[in-house]
Amino acid sequence: MVKLDIISDPICPWCYIGKTSLDAALSKVPDHPFTIEYHPFQLNPDMPLDGMDRHEYLETKFGGKDGAIKAYAPIVERAEAEGLAINFNAIQRTPNTLNAHRLIHWAGIEGHQLFVVHKLFEAYFIEGRDIGNVETLADIADSAGMDAALVAKLLASDADIDDIRARDVHSRKMGVQSVPTFIVASQHAVPGAQPTQTWDGVIAEIMAQIAADDTDA
Repeated sequence: MVKLDIISDPICPWCYIGKTSLDAALSKVPDHPFTIEYHPFQLNPDMPLDGMDRHEYLETKFGGKDGAIKAYAPIVERAEAEGLAINFNAIQRTPNTLNAHRLIHWAGIEGHQLFVVHKLFEAYFIEGRDIGNVETLADIADSAGMDAALVAKLLASDADIDDIRARDVHSRKMGVQSVPTFIVASQHAVPGAQPTQTWDGVIAEIMAQIAADDTDA
């Protein structure tokens, strides 16, 4: 198997789009070679822990409604091309994603990471839920078969906070400046929301190399 590390943030629309494109490629190859693991990266590491009003966030980051519309236009266009009905109007708050990353980490330990990542994207971009909220995160954990009460208890503590922040810093020191960033086999960085066709080619190349190695052996 080949490790595919994905550095991502669950409030990043390009991360959601990139995941969707990758999933489309993986669905064509049930025996694909990837073992996938998600890693934390906060788009807004200085965000207040309880998040902030979405309109205030857009005003601050993009200088007003017109700036936000201009910035999000290519996102909306690409999402529509991927068949994603992102509901930006439903998003009322922009959360701090530290707790969401903690949940992703714990889900990985229990073997539910891919499902939880998918549910976080869906909750935020489709349902407009606050994924910085402990109850929301516990509910997502429950939907994955995790112990929601335990997750809520852990989220109320400082468990793994330092680890998540350290891993975020580590990615930045490695040169990661934006997400999503995909790292194939711990060697090849693939930045950005690549189209499905790109992943088709990557998967085909890796599988051909694996087959060649098996033949040589």
